[in-house]
Amino acid sequence: MSIASVIDAALFATTFTTLIVILDPIGTVPVFLGLTSRLTPAGQRRAALQATSVSISVILTFAVLGQQILSLLQISIEALQLSGGFLLFLVAMELLMGKDSDEPDTGDDNVNVALVPLGTPLLAGPGAIVAVMVSVSHAGSSAPGWVAVVLAVVLAHLVMWATMRFSLVLSRLLGPGGILMLTKISGLLLAAIATQLVMGAIFDFISSAHILG
Repeated sequence: MSIASVIDAALFATTFTTLIVILDPIGTVPVFLGLTSRLTPAGQRRAALQATSVSISVILTFAVLGQQILSLLQISIEALQLSGGFLLFLVAMELLMGKDSDEPDTGDDNVNVALVPLGTPLLAGPGAIVAVMVSVSHAGSSAPGWVAVVLAVVLAHLVMWATMRFSLVLSRLLGPGGILMLTKISGLLLAAIATQLVMGAIFDFISSAHILG
């Protein structure tokens, strides 16, 4: 049995890379530390696990039910891909232009920050959800494609969990300058991915119009 018959390697690589760039593990470190500063080390470890669990549950739910939602709303794959590209580009701009995470707004003190805003919308945000739905549309009914998408989602969240779990160590190791540099690189990569999605959607629209014409 060949690897290609089990998993779509190209789709896995694209989905995993896109998710890692969107989730921005290194850029999440200062946000996570700020939101969980009042917690004990054990509480921070528990928050990292809870946030990861919430995020992966939300994203996989949209991966499974996303196609039904699109059909119900009569939204085409090309429209989703185009809007997703623009959305990812906005996320990329936030990474490149910077965002204020020194004083995160946790809202109500009684709210579990691991669920809101860490689990969603920080991790399971619109960008990640749209990216996975686009990958699912590329997978179609192909079993190797679905395996690739699910595995990419799981591994990306394992990276996020490890990053938050050892966030204090990483923060001390990289320093503010190192975290900022990696965040900017992530923003640049995400901008390139967003541009590719937009261009692909435009070409698909043109091809569909040509066929219908």
